[in-house]
Amino acid sequence: MPRRRWEELPEGVRRAVERHTGSIRSVSPVPTGAASDIAVTVDTDAGRVFCKGGEVDGLFGWLYRNEARLNPWLPAAAPRLLWTVERGGWLLLGFEHAAGRHPDLAPGSPDLAPLAALLGDLGRRLTPCPPVAVPSFGDRWRTLIAPELVDGDTLLHTDMTPRNFLIEPGSGGDAGESQTVWLVDWSGPARGAAWIDTALLLLRLIRAGHDPAAAEEWGRQVSAYANAPEAALTAFADALVVLWQRKQESNAASHHGPLIDAARRWAAHRACPYRRGSSTASAA
Repeated sequence: MPRRRWEELPEGVRRAVERHTGSIRSVSPVPTGAASDIAVTVDTDAGRVFCKGGEVDGLFGWLYRNEARLNPWLPAAAPRLLWTVERGGWLLLGFEHAAGRHPDLAPGSPDLAPLAALLGDLGRRLTPCPPVAVPSFGDRWRTLIAPELVDGDTLLHTDMTPRNFLIEPGSGGDAGESQTVWLVDWSGPARGAAWIDTALLLLRLIRAGHDPAAAEEWGRQVSAYANAPEAALTAFADALVVLWQRKQESNAASHHGPLIDAARRWAAHRACPYRRGSSTASAA
């Protein structure tokens, strides 16, 4: 969707933001992310703020409300929501500014280990699911997979695109122990099995060039994934094929094809009776 420029916002909306931020020095557009009418970095006398949002009655208005409602329950890996502005038909959210770069998911990347560590930590911190209303993942995927296979009591992010991760180096550089890994855009949460977010990111690893067996080996660094039922993982891989095929049929996009191919490769790997680490192979 085309983004709106800061100058296109109603003057009253911009003034309401300034009441929270103080004097604004400059505003820079943020190019990534799809579900926002506006996404900018606001540079103020007090520091930087990330601001996103859109028209209240627009296509994504409910997503902004989701994220604002959920943010107080999230751990430190999610930037803090500092303020909201709802005025003149617009809803804007102002977040703690998360600096950094998107991770490299290619085989051998040093970013893979901290991503696995983050997912493991989030699973522990968000189980049981905080007392905030979120939909069931099983209900959301009811036409793709038997709900009982994905039921659970973990708060899930569910949008594991690498664009939603930011790696901010610490004093030791990218490989330093003090680096921060952020997970942003919690607008589509769900409650479900603790292994689901890891499985969703595993698909992205396959798209980035990993063999499915190697991607699964990465996933087993996360205890929730390592302990996931084999039947559930196999059904999940099959469901991903259908999901991305449906997305392509309903709204064709260039990135859908590679994700369909990655899902098919993972599903074919899980269907093989001799794949490494499977219960079938062990029985053989």
